[in-house]
Amino acid sequence: GKFYQHATTEASQATLASVSPVFAVMKLDKEGNTTYFEKKKTELYQELGLQARDLRFQHLMSIVTRNNRIIMRMEFLKAVITPEFLLILDYRNLNLEHWLFNELASQLAGEGQLVTYSLPFEFRAIEAILQYRISKLQGRLNTLQPQILETLEALVDPKLLSVDRSKLHILLQNGKSLSELETDLKVFKETILEILDEEELIEELCLSKWTDPQVFEESTSGIDHAEEMELLLENYYRQAEDLANEARELRVLIDDSESIIFINLDSHRNVMMRLNLQLTMGTFSLSLFGLIGVAFGMNLESSLEEDPRVFWLVTGIMFLGSGLIWRRLLSFLGRHLEPPLPPHVLLKKYQPAAGREEIKNNLKAETFGLSRSTLTNH
Repeated sequence: GKFYQHATTEASQATLASVSPVFAVMKLDKEGNTTYFEKKKTELYQELGLQARDLRFQHLMSIVTRNNRIIMRMEFLKAVITPEFLLILDYRNLNLEHWLFNELASQLAGEGQLVTYSLPFEFRAIEAILQYRISKLQGRLNTLQPQILETLEALVDPKLLSVDRSKLHILLQNGKSLSELETDLKVFKETILEILDEEELIEELCLSKWTDPQVFEESTSGIDHAEEMELLLENYYRQAEDLANEARELRVLIDDSESIIFINLDSHRNVMMRLNLQLTMGTFSLSLFGLIGVAFGMNLESSLEEDPRVFWLVTGIMFLGSGLIWRRLLSFLGRHLEPPLPPHVLLKKYQPAAGREEIKNNLKAETFGLSRSTLTNH
C-alpha cells in the first residue's frame, strides 16, 4: 500500500510538471544583447529563486520585489528585472513586438533617450518600461482628442434641428474609450503612488545597492540610489497626472457639450411649439368671426342682402376682428412666454492648456446661462 501511494504521488507530480505552462522568454542584458528561449514555468521560477505565484501574471498593473527580483505587470507586458538582465515573458504579442525588437535593446545599451544610464541596470529597465507605458497612454489620448473634438464640433451647432445618430454613436464609442483610458491612468498612478508612500519599497527596488559592494558604497557616500529611484517614479507619476488632467478636461467638455446639445434641441422644440400655438390662435380667431359669414350664409331672407355694400362691410369686419383678436392673443403669449435665444458654441481644434481652459470656461458659462433661461421659460 505504501509503495502504491508513493508511486501515485510521483505520477501526479510528473503529470503536473508536464502540463506546466511554457513561457516564451526574451532575455536582454546590460549591453543590449538579446536571446530567445522557451522554458516551463516550474523551471523558470526555480531558476530565478521565485515562487509559482510570482509568475501568475495578470493584466492588472503591479510592481513588486521578490528575492532581489523586480516583477512588473503592465497589461500585456510581463517582465522580471534582475541586476544583470531583463526577462520579458510571453513577448509574442503584436502590441509589444515593435518596441521590443526595435527600441528596448538599444535603450538598455545606452543608445536611447533615458536619463538613468549612469545608474545601475535596474534603473534603465524600469525607466524603459515606464516610458513605454506612458507613451502608449499618450498615444491613446492623442488619438481620441481630435476625434472627440471633431464630433462635438459637428454636434454642437445651433442650426441643427435634429442630432445625427451616427455622430452620437461615434461619440459614445469615444466616450467609452476615454473611460477605459482614465481607468488605466488611475491604476498607473495608484501603483506608482503606493511605492512612493513606502520608503522600504523604494529601497527594495534598488537591487544593485544590496548585491554590489561598489554600488552600496556609492549610495552611502553621496549618490543615494533610493532618492534617484524616488525621483524617477515621481517623474512618471507627474506625467501620468498630466495625462489624467487632459482626459478629465475632455470628459468635462463632453458632458458640457451634451448639455448644450439637449438645450439646443429643447430650444428648437420650443420654437416649433410656439409656432403651433400661434397658428392655433390664428385659426381660433378666424373661426370665431367666421360665424358671421355662417350666419349670412343661411338661406334666410333679410333686407341686408339687397344692399351690395353689406358684403364688403361684413367681410371687412370678419378679417379686422380676426386680426385684432389674433394680435391680442399674441401679445398675451409674448408676456408669458419669451423664446430663448439658441446657443452658439464653436468648438476649436485641440489647443494648449490655455486654449482648452478657455473652451471649457465658455462651455460652462453658456451652459449655466441657457439652463437658467430654460428653467425660467418652463
